[in-house]
Amino acid sequence: MAWDTVDLEWSGDVATVTVDRPNALNALNVETLEALGEAVEEARAEEARVLVVRGAGDDAFIAGADIAYMKDLSTAEAQAWGELGHDVADSIERFPAPTVAVVDGYAFGGGCEMAMACDLRVGSESALIGNTEIDLGIIPGWGGTQRLPRLVGEETAKRMIYLGQRLDAETAEKEGLLGEVVPDDEIDDRVAELAAELESKPAFALEAAKDAISQGYSDIGGLDYEKRTFGSLFGTPDQREGMAAFVEDREPDFQ
Repeated sequence: MAWDTVDLEWSGDVATVTVDRPNALNALNVETLEALGEAVEEARAEEARVLVVRGAGDDAFIAGADIAYMKDLSTAEAQAWGELGHDVADSIERFPAPTVAVVDGYAFGGGCEMAMACDLRVGSESALIGNTEIDLGIIPGWGGTQRLPRLVGEETAKRMIYLGQRLDAETAEKEGLLGEVVPDDEIDDRVAELAAELESKPAFALEAAKDAISQGYSDIGGLDYEKRTFGSLFGTPDQREGMAAFVEDREPDFQ
C-alpha cells in the first residue's frame, strides 16, 4: 500500500515505518494515524523480523497528536479518536518481532506514547520526550498512564503526567524512558546496527521471549479505563481552554 504521510521501507527483513509530516513535526492527524496502523499491519503480514518506527526530518520523532483537530471534538468523537490511537499503539506493542523507536528530536504526548509502545528506544542527544497532555486539559489517551509507570516508576511517571515535564535525552536515559542515547549524527548508523543484530537472532525465540515478558504487565483493565477517561474530558472547560491556548500560541488560563 502507499500512503501520503507514512512510508514503509525494507532492508532485508527489517521494516522501517516513517511518519512523514516534517513540516508539522510529524504530528498525528487521523489520516496519518490510520496510515501508521496500516503500515504496521503490512509489516506484520510480510513477517518483518524487526520493526523500526521513526519520524521524517531532523526535528521530531512524533511531536504529538493534531491539537487543531482535537480541539472541538465531542466526547463521543474523542472516544473514537482515543480508541484509534490505542489500536495503533497496541498493534506496535503486540508486533510479533522486536520493535525499535528512533527518538530523534521531539516526542510529546501521542508521540511519546508511540515510542513507549515499542520494545526498545534509541534517542539522539537532542531528543526531548514527555507526556505533556495536562497542559491541554486532558490526560494521556493512548496508553501513557499505563506504560509510563512501568518504564520510569510511579513517582517519576506522576511528576511527568501531573506537571507535563519534558525530559532531555540524558535524563530520559537515566530514568529508563530511553534505552540508549547517541550523538545526533550517529543515530541512523546505531539503529541500523541494532536492527541488524536483532534480525540475526532466532525469530521464534524472540517472539516467545516478547510474549513471556508481556505476560508480566498486561493490564487490559487499566488501558480500558484510560480510554474512557480520556474521552470524558472533552467538552470540559479545562480541555477547551487548554487546546484553544495551544492553537492560539498562548499560555492557558485554567480556572
